[in-house]
This record gives sequence, structure tokens and C-alpha cells, in this order.
Amino acid sequence: MDRDEEMGHGDRSLLFIGDEDDDLVADRDGGSPPTSSDEGSFSDRSDDEARAGRGGRRGGDERDDDAPDDGPKGAWPQSYRQSIDMMSAVPSPRVNTLMAASPSLTRFGSSFLKARSSFFLRKGDGSGLPLTRPLLPPSLSQLSQSSLHPQQPPPVKQSTDGIAQPPRPPPAGHEAELPERPSRACLKSDYIELPPPASKCSRSQSIINGFNVLCGVGILTTAYGIKEGGWLSLLLLPLLGGSSCYTGLLLKRCIDSSPNIETYPDIGQVAFGIFGRIFVSVILYLELYASCVEYITLLGDSLSSVFPSAHLAFTGIDLNAHNLFAITMALAILPSVWLRNLSLLSYLSAGGVIATITVIVCLFWVGIGEGIGFHFSGPVVNVTHLPVALGLYGYCYSGHSVFPNIYSSMKERSQFPFVLLFCFTVVTLVYAGVAVSGFLMFGESTMSQFTLNLPQQYIPSKIAIWMTVVNPYTKYALTMTPVALSIEEALPKKMQSYLVGMSVRTCLVFSTVAVALLFPYFALVMALLGSVFTMLVALILPCACYLSIKKGAVPLWEIILCIIIIMIGVVCACIGSYTSINRMISSR
Repeated sequence: MDRDEEMGHGDRSLLFIGDEDDDLVADRDGGSPPTSSDEGSFSDRSDDEARAGRGGRRGGDERDDDAPDDGPKGAWPQSYRQSIDMMSAVPSPRVNTLMAASPSLTRFGSSFLKARSSFFLRKGDGSGLPLTRPLLPPSLSQLSQSSLHPQQPPPVKQSTDGIAQPPRPPPAGHEAELPERPSRACLKSDYIELPPPASKCSRSQSIINGFNVLCGVGILTTAYGIKEGGWLSLLLLPLLGGSSCYTGLLLKRCIDSSPNIETYPDIGQVAFGIFGRIFVSVILYLELYASCVEYITLLGDSLSSVFPSAHLAFTGIDLNAHNLFAITMALAILPSVWLRNLSLLSYLSAGGVIATITVIVCLFWVGIGEGIGFHFSGPVVNVTHLPVALGLYGYCYSGHSVFPNIYSSMKERSQFPFVLLFCFTVVTLVYAGVAVSGFLMFGESTMSQFTLNLPQQYIPSKIAIWMTVVNPYTKYALTMTPVALSIEEALPKKMQSYLVGMSVRTCLVFSTVAVALLFPYFALVMALLGSVFTMLVALILPCACYLSIKKGAVPLWEIILCIIIIMIGVVCACIGSYTSINRMISSR
């Protein structure tokens, strides 16, 4: 038996108290200081412990007694929750939030506070480090005397620092509530720093995250949708918006059916097994990859409109303005995709919201303040090109891959229906307003992005175009990161290194450039994405998963409604994809 255990000191966590003492032990033994077993969100607790730590987590949400299991926790992909949180969440710009998201910065902050306390000791202040600190750990006799005559701890002084030190773990024998485990499947990586899954978001923060997901580059093509489908095509906006809002509530009910469901792939696994998880994940990642292709096309179109005479001729290769800027901006984006600390990417997400708002303001500014005016024109309906408008409008509501993450991270989950309804109502009104204003301003000459129609001599036009450049530039790395992480974690363990990861990301970026140059049709590609992926992710899969998970608990009217939505999604996906592909072939 160990000598410490014979003297009643079997718990070695009581021998050295404080981070500084841990450093002494590490220096003496030549090892690293001990770390807490539940550091960050990558806990190694068993599934039973995870469920126990989350027992009262969902508040008043109802659960089924025979809740289904989501299978093994090591199922691919494990990085979905963290990577999608980075893409959707808009963090508040506070230093302590950044320190909490980045482990390396947290360690730096702790070291800085230790150095500050040792170099800036104030007279008469006993909160600093003692000047007569022993160089060796206390002996067993000293520990025995101290246990007989325990000293009262000094009163805790409220810190005035902006960076708070992490709380010390409770001593042995103290029954503390286990920390909440945000996700059952989290990716552990030795070469990148992943932020913990988002948790405890207020209602207002969840609304901002919802706007960040729904208000994207799709707003640029809404006016072109009226040109393609006519004025009556605007009726598709509330129809698709209402259906997508309803299916978002279905995803919430699927999450409430089991304590192990938190993401869209989890829903697919509970509904259709491991095949359902893989199928849903592949569809979601293909949608993200295709969005990155659209970002490259958008960057090339926007910059070529500012510098139309730019070109490059080198060794027999002649690049026009669009191709030149597409390749150049991809090279400029590449360093952001290489970031080792992925938590820093989430701070780029706020740039997309600001850029979208700025573009909308500039559109009305040019129409009202610069004398362009609004003039009614165009057909009432164009049945031939209506499927293109359907795909463009559908792409505007492609946020269902993130809604389960937003719901899982809410502090008051009962507010999620209000958050969903509010977000869909506002964005539908915004999309309709921008579409009507843009088409009234430019009529039949409306281009695939209304920013390309703005006169270049006006200051708001220049601002709008450059904001259109900023938006995809800030969102590209956030959108590509989930795809890259899913590929990296699928590689063999010996290949999971920083060099291999950066090679994967570089190949992904170059492949998006190749696809964008091969299909440089921004509106038609977006219509194809909206027809295929949005119909699958936003309409077909939520209804199918809901009917599979709830089974006999669904009333008849809701079964009929879900079947109708599935049929509408299938028909729209077939007609829209055929029309978009046919238009792209004829345009070449």
C-alpha cells in the first residue's frame, strides 16, 4: 500500500492545492501539470454519466418513455455540432467569450494573471502570492497538523479584471452537480482547437443566430426570381416560408423525443438507423460545399463588375476578369481556411449579417435618393421559367441544417417556436420587399444579382458591391470548415495531422474554384441548389424523419399534411432541377 494511503492521504488531489503547486509538481517530476477530467466539452465520461448530467436539462419538455437510442457515440460525423455552431452563432465581442472559446488563449490569460499577481503586489493585500513560499511540498507531518487545525480560508474578493479565472474543481468528497455535456458526439483533435458546442443562448441571441442563417446571399437573386417567374411567383415566398417554418417545428419534436438527439444527423440516425445518419450528413455537407462554389462565383461577378477590363495572359492562358478574380479571391480566402484555432472563425459570422443589412439599405438608397425610381413592368406569370424562381426562393430558406443546433443551445427551449416564427416572418417580408423594389427599379434588365444593376457612379452602389464581396469572403471559411472536418475525421488515425488537414482544405478550396469556373451561372446554380438540397433538407427529410420517429403518436391530419409536403418537395425538386440543368446546358 502506498505510504500516503497509510497516513490517511490516499487522495493525492489534497496534497497540492493551487495551480502554482501543480506547476511545482510538473517541474519536479518532468511531466505536465494535471488537468481536469472534464475540461472543455470533450469529456470522457460514459454515456450513463452524460445522461445523468443532463437529466434536468430540457426543462419542461416532454419525453417519450420509450425514447429511441441514437446508436454508438462514435458514429460519423462527430464534428457536426461544433462546426455548425461556428457557422451559425454570432458571438458577442467580449474578451472573456473569446478566452473561453480558445483553450490556448485561456492558458495564456491564466499565465498573465499569475504574472500580474506576482509583479504587482499591493501593500497590505493578502490576496497575492505569499513572499515566503516553500520550494518543496509540505511534509506529511505538516499536513497532519494542518488537518487537525484547519485554517479559515480568506474571504473571496470580487475580481475587477475583465478576464475571469476558471473555477477550481471541488475537493474530493464534495458532491457537485456534473457539468452539462452539450453534445453526445464531439470531435477530439490533437492538431486543431475546436470550440465547445454553444449552450445557454437567450431568446434574443437565438433570434440573431436565426437571422444569420436565413439572411444570406440568396437575397441578391429575389428580384431575378420575379423576372423569371413573374409577379405571381412572389406567392411562393410565403408558401415556402410557412412550410419551412412548420418543418422546423417538426425537427424540434424529433429532438424532444430522445435526450440523445441534438443535431440533424442525430435525427436521421434515430429515424432510419446509421444509414439515415450518413445520408443526412452527406446531403448537408454537399449543400455547404455547393454554397462555397456560389461564394466563388459571386466574388468573381462582383469584382469583375468593378474592374471589367482586368485580364491576365500567361503562357498561352488568357483569364478574363471573372476567372481572374475568382482565382485571386480563392487564394486570399485560403489562409482563413488554414486556421488552427477554429473558434476564431465564429467571429467572422457577424460580418455576414452586417453586410446583408448594408446591401439592403444601399438598394433603397439608390432607388429613392439617386433618382432611379420605381416603375411597374414585367409579366404577371411566366410558367416556363417558374421552376427557376421556385429554386431561387427555396434557397432563401435553407437553414434547417442549423435549426437543431440553435434549439439545442437555447436556455429556454419553450421559446423556440416563437423564435422560428419571428425569424421566418421577418425574412419573408425582407425577401419580398427587396424582390419587389429591385424589379421595380430595373425591370426586365434585372441581372442574377441586383447589385450588378446598380450604377457605378453612386456611392451607395460602390458600398453595396464591396459589401457583396465582404459577405462571401467572411462566410467561406465558416461554410467550408464543417465539410473539411468531416473528411478529416473519416481519415485513418495515423493520417489525422495538421499537414494532412491543411492539404484536405486546400484541395477543397481549389475544387470549388474549378466547379465555379466550369459552371459560372450564379442564379441557375442557386436555383439547382434550392430545388435539390433545400427541398430535401427543409421539406422532405423533416417530414419523413418525424413520421418515422413518432410513428403511431402522429394524428391523421398531420400524417396527411406531412405526406402532402413530401410530395410537393419531390415534385418541385424534379421539375426545378430539370429546368435549371437544361438552362445551364443551353447557356454554354
